[in-house]
Amino acid sequence: MRYRLGVDVGGTFTDILLIDEETGQTFRAKTPSTPHDQSIGVVAGMRKAAAEAGIDPSQIGQVLHGTTVATNAILEGKGARVGLVTTRGFRQVLQIARSFVPGGLAGWIIWPKPEPLAALENTIEAIERIGADGSVVTPLDEDDIREGLRRLRSRGVEALAVSLINSYVNGAHERRIAEIAAEELPGVPVSVSSSVLPELREYERTITTVANGYVQPQVARYMEGLTAKFADGGVDGGLYILRSDGGLASATVAARNPVSMLLSGPAGGVSGAIWAANQAGFRDLLTFDMGGTSTDVALVQDGTARIGRETKVGDLTVRAASVDVRTVGAGGGSIAHVPELTRALRVGPQSAGAEPGPAAYGAGGTDPTVTDANVVLGYLPAELAGGEITLDREAARQAVATVAEAMGLPSVEAAAQGIIDIVNENMFGAIRLVSVQQGFDPRDFALVAFGGAGPLHANALGRLTGAWPVIIPPSPGVLCAYGDATTSLRDEAARTYIRRFSELTDAELHGILTELAESAAATLEAEGVPRTDHTVTYQVDLRYHGQGFEIPVPVDIGVFDGKSDDGAGLAALGKAFDAAHEQLFSFLLSNEHELVSARAAVSGPRPNVLAARLPEGDGDPSAAVTGTTRLYVEGAEAEAKVYDRTLLRAGDVIPGPAIVTEMDSTTLVLPGHAATVHVGGSLLIRPEA
Repeated sequence: MRYRLGVDVGGTFTDILLIDEETGQTFRAKTPSTPHDQSIGVVAGMRKAAAEAGIDPSQIGQVLHGTTVATNAILEGKGARVGLVTTRGFRQVLQIARSFVPGGLAGWIIWPKPEPLAALENTIEAIERIGADGSVVTPLDEDDIREGLRRLRSRGVEALAVSLINSYVNGAHERRIAEIAAEELPGVPVSVSSSVLPELREYERTITTVANGYVQPQVARYMEGLTAKFADGGVDGGLYILRSDGGLASATVAARNPVSMLLSGPAGGVSGAIWAANQAGFRDLLTFDMGGTSTDVALVQDGTARIGRETKVGDLTVRAASVDVRTVGAGGGSIAHVPELTRALRVGPQSAGAEPGPAAYGAGGTDPTVTDANVVLGYLPAELAGGEITLDREAARQAVATVAEAMGLPSVEAAAQGIIDIVNENMFGAIRLVSVQQGFDPRDFALVAFGGAGPLHANALGRLTGAWPVIIPPSPGVLCAYGDATTSLRDEAARTYIRRFSELTDAELHGILTELAESAAATLEAEGVPRTDHTVTYQVDLRYHGQGFEIPVPVDIGVFDGKSDDGAGLAALGKAFDAAHEQLFSFLLSNEHELVSARAAVSGPRPNVLAARLPEGDGDPSAAVTGTTRLYVEGAEAEAKVYDRTLLRAGDVIPGPAIVTEMDSTTLVLPGHAATVHVGGSLLIRPEA
């Protein structure tokens, strides 16, 4: 079984990429997503890709899946009814939260506070207390906790979260409550904070544990159903799920800890973008993933995505490692509208989604969308997704005409150009969040554009950011699936260990990091990955003594030999922290450095997937021309050549304006720019000047 199947489920389309591990040959499929049961679209796409490759599904050895099941459960409020166990006196921990109100000044006046994922009436208190040093201050009253769990059973809780004060240093009471819950609440999944997030701060630990329980039953059902459907379809290979931090976990591990996969889908795109950019020789990049519903952006430095310590989904923020992705409601299906009050054009965040979709899809949609605007301007071909969708140009014009009429514009094309300009600015704002606001100049990075709609807007985003070249990878519409299929198994272990540097030694920190690495490595060994294939990275959270927040700093374990106590390792960490602090905030403090948490991440080897290599051309792309079309670009009509990407050769140069078509996406090259075809298949767009 030499085939790997990458699967990415988006809000509009499900993307499938089948890879022959021996030759690197890929087979793509794109099918409409099935929101009521994502597994239906996944299996349909799998069968379509297998048929294109001419193989039996039984030849697929592994299925690697980026999924939004956990994300959607949060966004739609359709998770489980969660019961929560806290230490006596902490019953309102979720209601008190962090007293932070989003928005501008006086935003609290109009901000509807979201309901906690675990209701107060489903929260019980345990008579127990663990000290900050891990000692037992008050023993657990088991009879009382049994009575409380029986009350939760009568209330019909579907999942249980246990988060006790100071359990991150001693989880004995949490583990005992989980054992009792197995007796009193048979069949109800239990999440304990000392396992989900063994770090300080009781609110963050509690909300993360509750979120884990909230999505756990739904994720488990999805995993079981998808595994069964694959088995019925002849696929008996292992199912692996992409984590939010860009690593893989087996379906069994992911079902136990689903809070780690809340950003599973966007992480796949970043992994795929890194892989594609490496083939083209670039390691510093901004990723730009524009789909049908939203756009995700991230920053990658030296071939490594920035990993944040928080994951945000809607109004929910949990403490879980994830690729630092920012999302805006700007996609091909984003709806343009003109509010009566302001008469100013707005685009998104509302989306036409997969059902009914943009007006041009001819499936009943009537609202003007970004896709309809692209159709009006002539940027899209007559068919999408390999003939899956035929575009109705007249329906698109009628939809966009409502915007032109509402704003008093002279033509439908002018309205369509306005829609495109606004959505581009929205996406530019998201890119600034991961670059300028983090202390990075986007002009120092390449821009990797993908997703079904990304290549259409990539050239314009390059002009706005100054990030060159703009890289359009092979198969950009299914790059998230490519990322799923080319990533590796990963696990992470963390521990809170608050010490000022004067109270800490190099050897002590080395011992903690080594112990954490052993814990994470055991998970990969259980999945059949030998120690010789492990790659270990280390990170610590540091702050100035007295600060209330930390900054993650990577650790070079080579300066901690585990024997000497000369302080060289801690001194190096202090300098790295100062540099990161100055980059983020433009100032330093004289306070002593302080360690808060340490973590180790262990990854397995990336799969041996060969990159395709194009035959050499002579720089003339005329053999790939399939015709010409009229575009409305930069306020005027222009004639553009249309190219079939599958006929391009390495070294071909495509001057703009031009349209490059392929099965899963369409690329627009603007006037004054040119796209060079890289031997690895990527299009590299730069200003002609």
